[in-house]
Amino acid sequence: MGQVIFTGILLPFLGTGLGAACVFFLRGGMNQILQRALAGFAAGVMVAASIWSLLIPAMEQVEELGRWAFGPAALGFWAGVLFLLLLDKTIPHLHPLPEEAQASAEGPGSSLGRTSMLMLAVTLHNLPEGMAVGAVYAGLLLGDTTISLAGALALSLGIAIQNIPEGAIISMPLQVGGKGRIRAFAYGTLSGAVEPLGAVVTIVAAELAIPVLPYLLSFAAGAMLYVVVEELVPEMSEGKHSNIGALMFAAGFTVMMALDVALG
Repeated sequence: MGQVIFTGILLPFLGTGLGAACVFFLRGGMNQILQRALAGFAAGVMVAASIWSLLIPAMEQVEELGRWAFGPAALGFWAGVLFLLLLDKTIPHLHPLPEEAQASAEGPGSSLGRTSMLMLAVTLHNLPEGMAVGAVYAGLLLGDTTISLAGALALSLGIAIQNIPEGAIISMPLQVGGKGRIRAFAYGTLSGAVEPLGAVVTIVAAELAIPVLPYLLSFAAGAMLYVVVEELVPEMSEGKHSNIGALMFAAGFTVMMALDVALG
């Protein structure tokens, strides 16, 4: 069991590294249509994971509350949203910008370089994913019957799949911008390092206070959905009108839903 959980915690990080490795095989930057498609797919995976892997199990764990079973989930959800809002306001980072606006973000008045700001943005993006994985495996370790090993692995696999394009989105522009391939790969891979760290911290927190598990699950869901609305939806809709982002959102949602239901 321990080895399987260790693998499940590392899977999302490995997905990021696999995506970052694209710098060794692909030349040139990533065009805007592909970026919209990848952002849409990631958003779909995260929304489906928030519902099936986090919010529904959180409510099932307190079903003895009857019609008020939504209470802990709602509180945890809002705590996650407000936590990401606080980080978003206090940590300087780079939001997705149209090409014509990027020059101003790179101006001499910036206190951090563009690469550092980009890394901070990805850290904010990946933190709730790591917490989500940690909360699910914490439930598994604590013997929660609403969470199965297959369902936990499905969440890890789903996040790993959406992390593959995310790693490429980070590493490839860095390489095109003048970073060497190895350095760009390292930056892209390290952008996912916060995920296993967040997972371990969440597992420890759940084991110290078992009754908070429903809140941790819904907290991760709120944080993930904040990232979807704040970061991914604008990115998948950027530029001239295109339906590719919406279609890939549906594809990502379907993949994650199928994984969770079929394996859960």
